[in-house]
Amino acid sequence: MARHAVLHSFYTSEPWRGFRLNLIIERGNICERCGERIARAKDIIGHHKIELTSENVHDYNISLNPKLIELVCFDCHNKDHRRFGYQGLKEVYLVYGPPLSGKSTFVKQQMGRGDIVVDMDRLYTAVSMLPSYDKPDNLYSNVIQIQNTLLDNIRTRYGKWHNAWVIGGYADKYKRERLADSLGAELIFLDVSKEDCLSRLKQDEDRQYRQDEWLGYIDKWFESYTK
Repeated sequence: MARHAVLHSFYTSEPWRGFRLNLIIERGNICERCGERIARAKDIIGHHKIELTSENVHDYNISLNPKLIELVCFDCHNKDHRRFGYQGLKEVYLVYGPPLSGKSTFVKQQMGRGDIVVDMDRLYTAVSMLPSYDKPDNLYSNVIQIQNTLLDNIRTRYGKWHNAWVIGGYADKYKRERLADSLGAELIFLDVSKEDCLSRLKQDEDRQYRQDEWLGYIDKWFESYTK
C-alpha cells in the first residue's frame, strides 16, 4: 500500500478519531501554537511532533501518544508543513563556537526533518569515510568547495529545504558577521569555556589518539576569537 494510502487509512480509523476527540475534550478548542480559539471541532488538527510515516504509523507509542501530539489550527499546521502561502519560509541559523562546544549536538536537537545542515566535519566524513574528528589536510580544498556550493544554495534559497543550519568555529567577528549577513542568518553562539572544551576532549575516547591535534584546534580558536 502506498505511503499516502497508509496514512489516510490511519487518519480515518476509529482509534485515531476517538483519540483525537478525547484530546479536544481534555484540552479544549484552543490552538496550542498561537492560542487562538477554534470554533469548530472539525477544524482542530492533531499534529504529530514526530512525522508519521508508513513505517511508524502503527507504532501507537508514536501515533497515539498524547505527549507527541499538538492540537493546532489550520494556519499553524500549514506553517509547520510549508503549505500554501508558507512554502517560502526558510530560516537560516549560523551556529558557532569553540571546538567541542556541542554545536552539532545542539543542531540535532533543534533541526527538523527536511532541514539542510552544512557542517565541515560531516563533509569531511562524506568524502573520506573517516570519522568526523579525522580531517586530512589534503582534502581541505575539496571539502571547502562543497561547503561553498551549499552556502550558495542557502544564499539563493535554492532547493526545497526547510530551515538551514551552518555549523562552524567562526572565531573572527568580521568574517562571522559578513557570512551571516550574506546568508540572512541568525547567529547562535555556544558560549563554552576553554576549560570545559579541554575537559570534554579528555573524556572523548574517539579523539584520544588525536589529542595534540585537537588541543591545537582549541588553542587556536580561543586565541583568535573576537566578540
